[in-house]
Amino acid sequence: MELSQVMRTTPATRAFVDAPLSDQTLYEILDRARFAPNGGNRQSWHVIVVRDPAVKRRISELYDLGMREYMGYHRAGLVPFAASEVLERYHSGGEPHPGIDLAAAREIPLEVGPPEYMATAPVLLVITLDLTNVSAVDSGLGRLSIAAGGSVYPFAHNILLAARDLGFGGHVTSVLARQEPELRKLLGIPEQQVLATMIPLGKPEREITRLRRNSVEEFTTAGTADGPAFTRP
Repeated sequence: MELSQVMRTTPATRAFVDAPLSDQTLYEILDRARFAPNGGNRQSWHVIVVRDPAVKRRISELYDLGMREYMGYHRAGLVPFAASEVLERYHSGGEPHPGIDLAAAREIPLEVGPPEYMATAPVLLVITLDLTNVSAVDSGLGRLSIAAGGSVYPFAHNILLAARDLGFGGHVTSVLARQEPELRKLLGIPEQQVLATMIPLGKPEREITRLRRNSVEEFTTAGTADGPAFTRP
């Protein structure tokens, strides 16, 4: 598939048909994705390939708990875990004070229940990042540090692009991080590694050929942050 088409037609896929994704094809996907750019070329990611049905079922249950918290914010009319509030709510030196009662939110089932597609997808890729081998150059700025993610998320997106080219699909998700301690025990994740994302992969139920995104003019300015919109010549 031509590169521009892959970039313009790779959606977040959450519905899969009952079709296998072989180890050979998965290896090819990862083999292509590994050339992603990353800080210092340290390649500090680690991928756990999960195929065991019971483990996939448990991961879907953990994801469900995270989504219950996420939806609790929506019901309160708030941005879930707003990044601008993280330092205030979770790193002030005292007890965390989230914007909602998270324990109560976890008690309210989702309308659809645990995401069945995660339990039945051919494979779940749990991607971790080794914090001892990656730079967070934006630390100490009095805000949430995000730079370290630049050394793993291009790799994760490369996985989706490679999968799309080979007729498969999936999506990246950070919601599972809400249950990272349980995930650590489930998969034996070392202390120095943290969850970056999880990607379910499978054969899409339907092929998406057109995505909706903001135009270049809506997110690009010339010269300064408040400069004129950057437009097509």
